[in-house]
Amino acid sequence: MGQNYLESMSLIPFNKPYFTGKETEYIRQAVESTKISGDGGFTKKVHEFFESRYGFKKVLLTHSCTAALEMAAILIDIQPGDEVIIPSYTFVSTVNAFVLRGAQIVFADSENETPNMDVSKIESLITTKTRAIVPVHYAGIACDMDVIMALADKYKLFVIEDAAQAVDSFYKGKPLGSIGHLAAFSFHETKNVISGEGGMLVINDSQFINRAEIIREKGTNRSAFFRGEIDKYNWVDIGSSFLPSDIIAAFLYAQLENIDDIQQKRKQLWNYYFEGLKPVADLGLLKLPYVPDYANNNAHMFYIVCRNGDDRQNLIEYLKTNNVNAVFHYLSLHQSPFYLEKYKGGPLANSDHYSECLIRLPMYYELQKDDITLICNLIRSFFKI
Repeated sequence: MGQNYLESMSLIPFNKPYFTGKETEYIRQAVESTKISGDGGFTKKVHEFFESRYGFKKVLLTHSCTAALEMAAILIDIQPGDEVIIPSYTFVSTVNAFVLRGAQIVFADSENETPNMDVSKIESLITTKTRAIVPVHYAGIACDMDVIMALADKYKLFVIEDAAQAVDSFYKGKPLGSIGHLAAFSFHETKNVISGEGGMLVINDSQFINRAEIIREKGTNRSAFFRGEIDKYNWVDIGSSFLPSDIIAAFLYAQLENIDDIQQKRKQLWNYYFEGLKPVADLGLLKLPYVPDYANNNAHMFYIVCRNGDDRQNLIEYLKTNNVNAVFHYLSLHQSPFYLEKYKGGPLANSDHYSECLIRLPMYYELQKDDITLICNLIRSFFKI
């Protein structure tokens, strides 16, 4: 039975969570502190880490990036009928957070060079009902934030960065998540630093800080009470329970202590892929990730874009046959069963192209150079070069 089980496993999985070795020790410390609900000692350490390292004005850990986006939608007071501009090529949470508040989603197409939203098309989507722009930094590669922030200033809009994949990534030297009014990060097990499930809201506009604490604590001013700023706490606003356990924060803090090592290794692996597949791309058989001059690469993922859907499907199956688990990614949300009848815009050709042709290759800390050489050789073999 053991041998059959091993034979059924992928030789190279798509993802494998990395453990630094301190996670269980810090979880034990959190448990022994007897404060394992939200905002315990490790939560405070995580908050201090991000605010100090990246200069975020205020951060609040949440139980998911989805929760952080939902908090952002409440903070900017999205009302039924408000319009929010979001790329179609993104995860459903980016959109759900605003749909839950009654917003109408105005989907933007992707760029030709990257899956990020095409900033040159945003202004044509703005109407008197537009309230916010939500750029998604796909694969940790920055959107052109100068253009987006200029439009937000011109039309008095809010910018909420979906930085789920963008920890330790930068735009013109500025940390992603520090540029918009608000930002949301993910620490899901597929991300660079992880806590299993988990997220974080970043607040760069001071007007939102106090209310964010209230929304996160079920609509109460409980945080101010525990700081001794008021003598009792009350229900003062809408909200929900967006706090993660301090056990989750303890796990995450062990990861953050090793973020430089994790990032160095992931970038090394990313470069191995790029060099190994460049000969295939040079022949026009696929496209490699493009990193604009204004962005850096945090090596969140390595993806390739095939010429067509048949190539994509056949390559995924070929790799799987050879014990390599590669996967496709998002399907255009404007084409989704939930939103198709609601969508009033035109074709989004680039978004649909990425939906049909993009493949994510295995990427995790413990991946080896030999693994990547094998994967690259399989892809070359598939294309008969």
